[in-house]
Amino acid sequence: MVRLMTMDDYEQVHDLWMRIKGFAIRSIDDSKEGVERFLKRNPTTSVVAIEDGKVVGAILCGHDGRRGCLYHVCVDPDYRRRGIGKSMVVFCMEALKKEEINKVCLIAFTENDIGNSFWHHVGWVQREDLNYYDFVLNSENIIAFNK
Repeated sequence: MVRLMTMDDYEQVHDLWMRIKGFAIRSIDDSKEGVERFLKRNPTTSVVAIEDGKVVGAILCGHDGRRGCLYHVCVDPDYRRRGIGKSMVVFCMEALKKEEINKVCLIAFTENDIGNSFWHHVGWVQREDLNYYDFVLNSENIIAFNK
C-alpha cells in the first residue's frame, strides 16, 4: 500500500534510510525537524510504502511551483522487484500533476547502479546537456553515507 507520508512515519523512514547501503543523508535536512519542515511545505506529495505493517519504501517529493523533485527514493532490499518503487513514483507524479507541476527531476549518485538501472528501466532520461552545481549555505549540514 502506498500512502502519503506523515511525521508519524519519520522513525521508520529514518531506520529504512540507515539500512540502505550507499544511501546518503544530511545531518540537518534529514533530521526530524528538517523532514517536518519539508512535509509542511509539501504536504501532498511525499509517500511511504507499507507492507507487513511497516514502512518498506519512501520518497520525499516536493516542488517549487515550477518543477518537482524526488529525494531519497528507496525500497527496503528485502522488498525490491515487486513494483513498490514504481508505485511510489507514480503516486508522486500524480500528486505533482494535481498541483499543476509539469516536470519532475531527481538526482542519483553515479555509483548507484541499482537506482540508475531502475530509473532507466521506468523511462526516465538521463540528461547530459547541463551541469549540476551546489553551494553550501550551512557547513553543519553534513552528508553521511551508509557503508
